[in-house]
Amino acid sequence: MTTPFDPDAAAAPGSGPFGLDHAAEDALIHVLPVPFDATTSYRDGTAAGPEAILAATHQVELADLAFGKPYLAGLHWLEVDPRIAEWNKEAREYAEPIIARGGAIDGDPHLVRSLERVDALGAKVNELVEERTTALLEAGKRPLIVGGDHSVPYGAICAAARKHPGLGILHFDAHADLRVAFEGFRWSHASILHNVLEDAHELEALLQVGLRDVGQAEVERIHADPRVHAVFDHEWALAKLAGQDLVSFVRDRVALLPDSVWVTFDIDGLDPMLCPGTGTPVPGGLDWNEAALWLKTLADSGRTVVGADLVEVRPSECAADEDSWDAIVGARLLYRLAALLAGPERR
Repeated sequence: MTTPFDPDAAAAPGSGPFGLDHAAEDALIHVLPVPFDATTSYRDGTAAGPEAILAATHQVELADLAFGKPYLAGLHWLEVDPRIAEWNKEAREYAEPIIARGGAIDGDPHLVRSLERVDALGAKVNELVEERTTALLEAGKRPLIVGGDHSVPYGAICAAARKHPGLGILHFDAHADLRVAFEGFRWSHASILHNVLEDAHELEALLQVGLRDVGQAEVERIHADPRVHAVFDHEWALAKLAGQDLVSFVRDRVALLPDSVWVTFDIDGLDPMLCPGTGTPVPGGLDWNEAALWLKTLADSGRTVVGADLVEVRPSECAADEDSWDAIVGARLLYRLAALLAGPERR
């Protein structure tokens, strides 16, 4: 920064995330926005998430009493690659008639070609995200991906798994995202964790939290794969209702993760009261302080969070001069993910 920064001052118009103006070289945490949501199967619009979250960050107070002052580590918001919007528009146009048929294209040659094009465009996004994440990791930076739908962090997670063999993933979501090419799309938002488990061979463990809307094959995969551990939402609810020690409950589950961890946070892992606009809302989920307990327990465990992503924030309707509730929650969650990336010296 060229001038002294006052963390208590209002964010200046045109300033960066959270009112910060860190140059790329001075920032440990680099936010990579990826506004892509071509395969969203219910309510689209998460491509608007990064811009809405960025705007809402200007109202976030920077001294988080539970998570510290991650802004001291430096946070830089990268420019959106203009090709992503082009790829998203084209891919969405090809995807919509396939989604309308639930993926049942029945050999229709036109839809077969459309499906192939959607997959090709998704692969382009994966390649771009992987390349940029690899560069950040090699430069000693901590990547923070902002979607878009849940397909977008695939390349980033694969890059992190190569850089940190034995990587673990802490996954917050209402859905397991273990479907194989959901609705026919190779890079579906509902297939992200299946794809990562298949392709990131350096991955050691996946801990999923908040699951409550899953398919039978996904449940079978969870029970069959020794790398996968799940905390289903009904188990979490029962632990609360029975008066169990939730601090110990969370600590015991976080202990299943290795030393290096990537956090992938689908906003619909939260109670939908916190994310009413998200693409596939499901009753149940974590409240704000329960999500904080999981993140804080990970932070205090001594593990290193090498990267993270926040996805599926779909701004709900609001006045033109206001931030949506979804973006307000997303901005504050983004700040806490940044705290995990900043490391213990900033907490």
